[in-house]
Amino acid sequence: MGKTIRARFSKGVIKPLEEVDVADGKEVFVTIIEVPTSSKEDAFERSAGGWKGTIDAEKLIKDIYSDRLISTRKTPKL
Repeated sequence: MGKTIRARFSKGVIKPLEEVDVADGKEVFVTIIEVPTSSKEDAFERSAGGWKGTIDAEKLIKDIYSDRLISTRKTPKL
């Protein structure tokens, strides 16, 4: 039977943070997946301003609006 539990590695020993129903001395397989210390949200916040100064935002907005005025779409026949 397999089960995933949380554990803490300290001073070379893995200590379960949850109750484990395994007989003493029983051999088990252990897969280690580190819990990230910072969340994705933290990484997102740290990246804020990364593009600052690389483009002219006002020019980009004007370009977008001018491109929208140019229509290559045919007028539909109703």
